[in-house]
Amino acid sequence: MNFDYNSTREKLILAEYGRNVQNMVAYICTLPTKEERNRHAQVVIDLMGFLNPHLRDVADFKHKLWDHLYIISGFKIDVDSPYPKPSEENIHIKPEPLKYPQNRIRYKHYGKTVEYMIEKAKQIEDPDRKQNMVQAIANFMKISYVTWNKDTVADETIISDLKEMSNGELVLQDNVNLNKVEFRVPPPGNRQRNSNQNQSSNKGKQNNNRNQGKRKQQRY
Repeated sequence: MNFDYNSTREKLILAEYGRNVQNMVAYICTLPTKEERNRHAQVVIDLMGFLNPHLRDVADFKHKLWDHLYIISGFKIDVDSPYPKPSEENIHIKPEPLKYPQNRIRYKHYGKTVEYMIEKAKQIEDPDRKQNMVQAIANFMKISYVTWNKDTVADETIISDLKEMSNGELVLQDNVNLNKVEFRVPPPGNRQRNSNQNQSSNKGKQNNNRNQGKRKQQRY
């Protein structure tokens, strides 16, 4: 007895429509007259729309269904479509590969964006505007440092890193304090709630140990 497995069948071109629709489209391609093919194709289009109701929310969903009909037939079906026949070359076109940055980041916790900002700040000619930009970069660097290292950081460290990353071209003015940034800790309410839960848990354990000790004394 021979069994018909999916692995031995012809590959599904658009799996969302199922094998029955693909078989019907293949049958339409064998019909002798275009009148018959047009009539059967319209029925299949209605069935495809019924099987995928989400396409009704897509603009020109009828156009998409007719394109899918051609794709399922391998662009072999000969019918009078209300829309232009899609090109097989356009269907199988491959997108251009994405260009990923290959440059090495000197300080990963600051990120590549900080390096871009530093290069932009170097090109500013207005001294006041440049100094404001430098301080904004330093504040952002402090936020990034605390976010990734989960610890406080001295302003001197940020100023030193900024000077090094800019090759000594960007220096903050004296007596400039950066924005205060701290690693986020649980709110007081949550800390108190956690403390109460720990105390209740410890009391429960102590009571259990005390009851077990009493039962041992009674036993002996």
